[in-house]
Amino acid sequence: SDYYRHIFIIALMWVVIGSAWNLLAGYTGQVSFGHAIFFGTGAYTAGLCASKLGISAWWGMLLGGPVALLVGLVIGWICFRLRGPYFALATIAIGEIFRLVATDWRSLTEGMEGILIIQTFRSKIPYYYLALFLAGASIYAIHRIMQSKWGYYFVAIREDQDAAEAMGISAFRYKSLSLMVSSFFTGLAGALYMNYMAFIDPHVVFSLHDVSIMAILVAIIGGVGTLWGPPTGAFIMVLLQETFRSAFFGLLPPWVSESHVLVFGLLVIFVIRYMANGIVGDWPKIQRLWTGKNTMLPANDGN
Repeated sequence: SDYYRHIFIIALMWVVIGSAWNLLAGYTGQVSFGHAIFFGTGAYTAGLCASKLGISAWWGMLLGGPVALLVGLVIGWICFRLRGPYFALATIAIGEIFRLVATDWRSLTEGMEGILIIQTFRSKIPYYYLALFLAGASIYAIHRIMQSKWGYYFVAIREDQDAAEAMGISAFRYKSLSLMVSSFFTGLAGALYMNYMAFIDPHVVFSLHDVSIMAILVAIIGGVGTLWGPPTGAFIMVLLQETFRSAFFGLLPPWVSESHVLVFGLLVIFVIRYMANGIVGDWPKIQRLWTGKNTMLPANDGN
């Protein structure tokens, strides 16, 4: 049914966004709270094609990724002078700047009135296959990158940036490359969102909570620094969100639909406390608990 297709389309979008965030934060060690910047850039690129240029918003699928990549290049040039929590705080600040500019620059973005377009397809099937293609392409591209020289440099920077630079690796260059790839795929997801939902406004696509934090939760739940962690986390988070939004499909009182944020918080606490590597990263541990088998070696008694 269209309802289940919609759930899968949204989940596949989050596979793309979560995998992109994981490349920058999980593999390269640069924790970003600003991926809504690239998602919103891609979405507005597609929206402005239709509202200002008079061309199809599908051109945004070709332009959204490259425009987001250029934005990522500029942000990296500014923010990669900082490390650790200072980099994370800088991404939050720049994300809020983008949201406020999109809200106040009404002559370009229509402000809080948002941009409304007409959907190209009445059926959800084309959007489903396009989302599936983008999800598969992002996973494959990140897998290939992590098997290449770039991937080894990314991990080296994550583990010890000073040691990596001492070995001749340009931390600034490879962190910028990681951010550019990450922003490119996130921008593609934003352009697809514009074409699929047919409406955007600054508080939707530049949202710190609904986009940037959600991308982090997807990766943490599934497993940071793993290839299949973000896809796993994306489907878990989307299905969990939809279950609570519908108050367990009408079986529970309506107030339950407002408690999904609390449940997300409790889930993150549980994962950090008991599965620090996420579901995929700690899958052997989960299997041992499920089967009741203890694979730990016995202590050496000296005999």
